[in-house]
Amino acid sequence: MALKIKKVQRKVLAGNDQGTVKTYGIAKSGSYCDLPKLCKLISARCAMSSADVKAILDSLNWAMDLELQSGNIVQVGEFGNFRLSVASEGTTEEDDYTVSNVKKARIVFTPGSELRKSVSEVRFELEDTPKAKTETCERPHAD
Repeated sequence: MALKIKKVQRKVLAGNDQGTVKTYGIAKSGSYCDLPKLCKLISARCAMSSADVKAILDSLNWAMDLELQSGNIVQVGEFGNFRLSVASEGTTEEDDYTVSNVKKARIVFTPGSELRKSVSEVRFELEDTPKAKTETCERPHAD
């Protein structure tokens, strides 16, 4: 199966090509795989029921929340690692920096080797579209 690529036109806002419009490809998502469907797919490959899988995933979510808030990296085997990262405002003087400079936290996921392998093996296919749509992008794009 191939990942559909949609063509879009974006105005380049920075760099040598600033002001020009270039065509880029973006991944086109099909639809969502929600939790009930994911549980059914997993239960079809193991001896657990869909309800058992959901209970395990709910418990995983609870345990990950507890560990992440404790500042730990959560390693989920071959699946990958989860860790917290923060964005903060900088200060000129080191002594002026306090926790109030932290603006938000986010969860960073680093995929394991099998997921990284699947990304390197994905095939691409252009979506059949009549004309590319023009978008304005706030970040410069590298070719």
